[in-house]
Amino acid sequence: MEQQFDITMFGQKVHVVATPVQYTWNYGDGTIFGPQPSMGGPLPQDRWGEKTRTSHAYPSTGDFQVVLTTSFQGMYSVNSGPPLPIPGQGQFSAPPQGISVWRSLTRNYADDCNANSQGQGCPGAGAR
Repeated sequence: MEQQFDITMFGQKVHVVATPVQYTWNYGDGTIFGPQPSMGGPLPQDRWGEKTRTSHAYPSTGDFQVVLTTSFQGMYSVNSGPPLPIPGQGQFSAPPQGISVWRSLTRNYADDCNANSQGQGCPGAGAR
């Protein structure tokens, strides 16, 4: 999202506009995706599990720190003058977000635990 700032430098009013142009994901497991022109975004709950451009499959379970770095290009103007480009790009990283990657195993059972509380997969059933 474009950011705008008004600051005073050396007694002059400076207006700065910073526009995001690239995004780089560091997934915390040694995998880096980007730079790319889109940061991605959340999916509605009914689409969870759908692969997206920024999806990442972790090779193992564990706790990871994910960081998104955004590259900005800027323009500035002094005392309401014409906009001028700021050379180069500024990079800013969001604070790391911790995630836990788990692996689960699911199974379907034909037993009805209400009718047979000792059926396979029912709570309290002995290991078989």
